[in-house]
Amino acid sequence: MVKGRHKKKQSKKLLISSLFVLIALVATATTLLINKNHVAPTTTTVPTTLAPTTVTISAVGDMELGSTPQLPSNPASIFSNVLSALKAQVEFGNLEGTLTTQTLSKCGASSTNCYAFRNPPAYANTFASVGFNVLNSANNHSNDFGSQGRIDTTKALHEAGIAQAGLPGQIAIVKQNGISLAFVAFAPYYNTNNLLNATAAAQLITQAKREANIVVVYMHAGAEGSGASHVTKTSESFFGENRGNPYAFAHAAIDNGADLVIASGPHVLRGMEVYRGHLINYSLGDFANFHNFATGGNLALSAILKVTLNASGKFVSGTFHSVLLDDSGTPRIDASHQAATFVNRLSTQDFATNAAIVQSNGTIAVKQSN
Repeated sequence: MVKGRHKKKQSKKLLISSLFVLIALVATATTLLINKNHVAPTTTTVPTTLAPTTVTISAVGDMELGSTPQLPSNPASIFSNVLSALKAQVEFGNLEGTLTTQTLSKCGASSTNCYAFRNPPAYANTFASVGFNVLNSANNHSNDFGSQGRIDTTKALHEAGIAQAGLPGQIAIVKQNGISLAFVAFAPYYNTNNLLNATAAAQLITQAKREANIVVVYMHAGAEGSGASHVTKTSESFFGENRGNPYAFAHAAIDNGADLVIASGPHVLRGMEVYRGHLINYSLGDFANFHNFATGGNLALSAILKVTLNASGKFVSGTFHSVLLDDSGTPRIDASHQAATFVNRLSTQDFATNAAIVQSNGTIAVKQSN
């Protein structure tokens, strides 16, 4: 009897052990099955491409806010009708004269056909308040009051926080959105960066390309007057003075590294061209003045050119704002787009398939390569 009970106990223990083993096997198999069907989570990195940083430049032609003693009572008001269209990160214009109190000018006392322009040095603050941060002095009026007039002008612009371009060897550099822009300005005179000296001009543009991301070249070139609206593609003159070959100079500027070429000097608008994917404006005409310039016929047509470039100088977009000058020289936006119509006709006639055309909404069509 004792033996029988012992065998029963052993059988019971064996049964319990077998049950534990079976449970362990089931648990192991379940774990393996779960692991087999389970997909571990993964982290997916989606590549993102940041839009290239850009900078917008607003450019206008010749400006001179009267000439002492004939001055406006409120010089800033001359710009009141165009402030919105003018606004940009970089605002550039041609200062067609001096900022000085000097009285001895290049014109003789008996002269009847000589123009010497001067504004008070405080007018530099007027330009700055409007938004201009780069002004050009490569023109035929920057030396109207001699070396002292030049010194006074440079000092006034510097104190107003405006970069100056155009004097011999001068490169104006400004920085916006982390992008550096070099403005190199030329005119056909020895006391400016001289566009008639092709070798020196090429060297200066090349230097600017080393110093900045973007290079903007300005030229004060070509014949003057209402009959000088076409780009002749030859050397031009005015009153016996060699005013250069704007077409050849603009192309050479781009070949040497310029990303954008703008111009004034003829006192009338000229056409726009695309060369190697870069925009060339051959004249923005006159802009803001106070009885300084004639405003009859096509001389009353003006413009505000806005160009957006990326950090490598590539054209992103452009806008052409048509402007009309009243009898006093005050600019206003022209809703009838007379300037755009005029420029489109010139561009097509002078540059054919390489013309940059202003669309009906004011945008500029530019081929990226041609």
